[in-house]
Amino acid sequence: MSRLLLLLTLVLAAPSAAQSATPSARALNTEGFRLYQGGKYPEALEKFEAAAQADPKLALAHYNVAATLGVLRKQGQICPYSAHRQTILERLNTSIQLDPRRLARAKEDADLDPIRDTLGWQKLLGRSPSRQADVPELLRRVTWFSPGEGVYGSTRKITFPDGKRVVLWRRIIEDPTRTEEQTGTYTVKGRTITLTFPARKPLKGQMSTRGVLEFEELGTFQDSPSECEA
Repeated sequence: MSRLLLLLTLVLAAPSAAQSATPSARALNTEGFRLYQGGKYPEALEKFEAAAQADPKLALAHYNVAATLGVLRKQGQICPYSAHRQTILERLNTSIQLDPRRLARAKEDADLDPIRDTLGWQKLLGRSPSRQADVPELLRRVTWFSPGEGVYGSTRKITFPDGKRVVLWRRIIEDPTRTEEQTGTYTVKGRTITLTFPARKPLKGQMSTRGVLEFEELGTFQDSPSECEA
């Protein structure tokens, strides 16, 4: 958590919401930190979850849950620990609601890198799909995924690397080991987005005020992939 040491130091050295936590919650959070420091992330997660349950108002415990889930996600252990982007965001949002100072810490925390390209993170930074002026920036900063297709999960992804290029990625369901990418260009006018790929007619779509992309032929895209479906 870049590392949790700073967070633990703040708890021990300065008056805060964490210091008003119950002794059991503080102890559990400290145990979690030691496990985290030792690279035992699943065990650390269990302690942080227990600390948050012992004192639901302990912002640091919720933050540590979010950050540890971020580590597990980066390690590819998404399904065993439900390290979904939306789950990480929910716990981070809870910690920030309890202690707004957590946002400044989150901006510097590498453990939370897996959620930087989500709509939820962009909202924490003050951007919103309800503001038309934010649409171009959200397109560039968010990775967009199609709905899941059974065990294959999301089979398509759209990114807008800069103000001109669009990349459409898809998994070949007939051979899930294969993927393909198409690179094209795009334009934005208000909420309307026009995609142009080689040898295809332009595809029009738009971003809703809820932050959902919908395109002709391609369907809908949101900021989190479908994962761990049976």
